[in-house]
Amino acid sequence: MDHDNYQNDYLRGILQSVKTIALVGASQNPARPSWIVTKYLLERGYDVIPINPGLAGGELLGKPVYGRLSDVPVPIDMVEIFRNSEAAGPITDEALALNPRPKVIWMQLSVRNDEAAAKAEAEGIQVVMDRCPKIEFGRFSGEISWQGVNSRMLSAKKPVLSGKGFQKLSLNRPR
Repeated sequence: MDHDNYQNDYLRGILQSVKTIALVGASQNPARPSWIVTKYLLERGYDVIPINPGLAGGELLGKPVYGRLSDVPVPIDMVEIFRNSEAAGPITDEALALNPRPKVIWMQLSVRNDEAAAKAEAEGIQVVMDRCPKIEFGRFSGEISWQGVNSRMLSAKKPVLSGKGFQKLSLNRPR
């Protein structure tokens, strides 16, 4: 896998197939990127499970917080790593010890650990490094263009107003 250049279909396929995301490094501070990403993904229908040993036993955005991946009582589709590149290795090892294993290991922006990626891929797990699922979801759905960001995606499809009074796009809209 070329981790410098991901195909759009690879990233879109991941975001369409996963439902349960364990977000390692979740923060209770609304100014932190991990809190913002957690909130965004929850609002898009993902079951986001916050992982943070310091907050374990508490609640974050209405979801119980766990201290470790192995504490999560349900199968995890994707482990999103919001920690530094060095920490990504042990977190990936912990994810590989789960039964069942997650389908995806996703390392957040600026997080890259090629050794951990190779281990996961050798076990048949998809890996994404140095990318943000919030940004990729926004790019594929068209939401990111509302802020004037060039998403490199062209569409003549008109956004549909959701029942909550604001627009939300889906990854499942026609391309």
